[in-house]
Amino acid sequence: MSIAQMKENMSRHAGFIAALDQSGGSTPGALRHYGIPDTAYSNDAEMFALMHQMRVRVITSPAFTGKKIIAAILFEQTMNGLVEGVPTPTYLWKERGVVPFLKVDKGLEAEADGVQMMKPIPGLDVLLEHAARLGIYGTKARSVIRLPEPAGVAAIVQQQFALAQQIAAHGLVPILEPEVLIKSPDKAGAEALLHAELRRGLEALPGEYQVMLKVSIPEKPDLYLDLVNHPRVQRVVALSGGYPRDEACRRLAANHGMIASFSRALLEELRYQMTDEQFNQALAASIDEIYKASSQKV
Repeated sequence: MSIAQMKENMSRHAGFIAALDQSGGSTPGALRHYGIPDTAYSNDAEMFALMHQMRVRVITSPAFTGKKIIAAILFEQTMNGLVEGVPTPTYLWKERGVVPFLKVDKGLEAEADGVQMMKPIPGLDVLLEHAARLGIYGTKARSVIRLPEPAGVAAIVQQQFALAQQIAAHGLVPILEPEVLIKSPDKAGAEALLHAELRRGLEALPGEYQVMLKVSIPEKPDLYLDLVNHPRVQRVVALSGGYPRDEACRRLAANHGMIASFSRALLEELRYQMTDEQFNQALAASIDEIYKASSQKV
C-alpha cells in the first residue's frame, strides 16, 4: 500500500470521511435503526457479525468509492474482518481507493470538570503495530466536552495530544476527536476554549508529524479556519454529532476547508429490509449531499 498516495489523498483530495466505527454500547442502537431488532442476536459475537454484514453492504455499494469518500474509520473487528475474502483495509484501498483508519479508544470515563476523558487503552502499542501491518493509515480517538470548564477542556486536549504522540511513533496519523456535545448548555463557549487549547497544543507539538482534528461543527462558522491552515494539521473534519443530515450539511457548508466525517448522518436512511437497488440509491444520495457540503462552501 502506498503511504505517499494515501497522504496525498488525505491532504488534498475533495471528499469526506465515512465513520463506520460504531462499537460496544452504540452497536445495538445502530442495528435497531438499520431495522435489526435486539431479538435477532443472542450474544455479542452474533451482534458484531450482523454489524459487520451491514458495513460490508455499505463498503461494497457502487457509490462507496474514492471519488467522493477519501477515507473510512473502522472498528477493530471490522479491520480484522474480510470483505469479499479480502482484509477490510486492503479492500478499501485496493478496490475502492478509500484510505483506512482505525478507532482506538475504549470508551469514556465518568464526567469530571464538565468533560469525559478517554479510558485507558491497554495493549495500544500491540494494536498499532497490528494495524500498521494491515495497511491502516491512521487512527481516531474520541473524548467529550459538555461544559466550558477551562480545567476540563485543557485536560481533554492534553490527553489527546499525548495519545497522538504515541500513535505517531508507529508511523500512523492520529485523528484527535474532542467532541463538544451539540446539547451543551454553552456550546459556543466550550468551542472557544477548545479552539484555544488545540492551537496551544499544535504550537507545542514535538517532532515533525502531522495530526488531524475531528470536531463538532462550530456555532461560529470558520472558527477552526486557522487550524485548517496550520502546517501540523493534515485535515480538519467535522462529526455530525446527532444533527439530522440536512442540518449537519447546512452547518458544514458554512465552514471553509472543513470536510465531513459523518456516521449517523451518512447512514440514517439505510434499512436492512431495502432491496440492493433501494439501498444503493439511498446511500448514493446521502454521499452526494455530504460531498457537496464538504466541497462547496457558502
